[in-house]
Amino acid sequence: MSQSKELMDWTYEQKCKKAVAALEKNGFTAIYCQSGKDVHDYIVKEAADAANIGFGGSMSVAELEVADQLRDQGKEILNHGQPGLSMEEKVATMRRQLTCDLFLTGTNALTLSGILVNIDASGNRVGSMFFGPKKVIVVAGRNKLVDGDIDAAVKRIKDWASPPNARRLNYNTPCSKTGFCSDCNSPDRICRITTVIDRKPRLTDVRVLVVNEDLGL
Repeated sequence: MSQSKELMDWTYEQKCKKAVAALEKNGFTAIYCQSGKDVHDYIVKEAADAANIGFGGSMSVAELEVADQLRDQGKEILNHGQPGLSMEEKVATMRRQLTCDLFLTGTNALTLSGILVNIDASGNRVGSMFFGPKKVIVVAGRNKLVDGDIDAAVKRIKDWASPPNARRLNYNTPCSKTGFCSDCNSPDRICRITTVIDRKPRLTDVRVLVVNEDLGL
């Protein structure tokens, strides 16, 4: 490992641990993870008593490659992004995610003060983050950390998450072509619902895994 990478990893470790401490202060169960493998192993362990598991469409979670292992263990996988589903089937799956045993998702931004900030198009992902599922695991790669307030978190999302996500999903938005947010009014606009979770929801078991690796967008 080069010295520069070692120093960068150390710097991010301090930031990740600061976010974990802030999340705990805000009532969340928060865990520092050194690598994606640590997150993978944690999810498999926590899924032991779950009959069905919802996947919120997170690239961070997809990169962990945990779905096949959970399916092989007999878990019902609720993934509305599964190829071949009709729109009616996708919506039905989204609704079932709202009451699943375990919901897995990422977050668009995590402030160092322990606040989760997200922007959705339909609201199924963010809705499942704070009420309904028996347990929620939020995966936050170090690239999602924001050293600032909620406005800085929203800026991070619109600068670095929304344009590539719109392009990934083949939406016809200005940002999917230019790479820059223009606060559009396109019918395909994906920035429609902004949520701020600044304390642990009272009725939902939310675990936040802060990872010293870049995951997702």
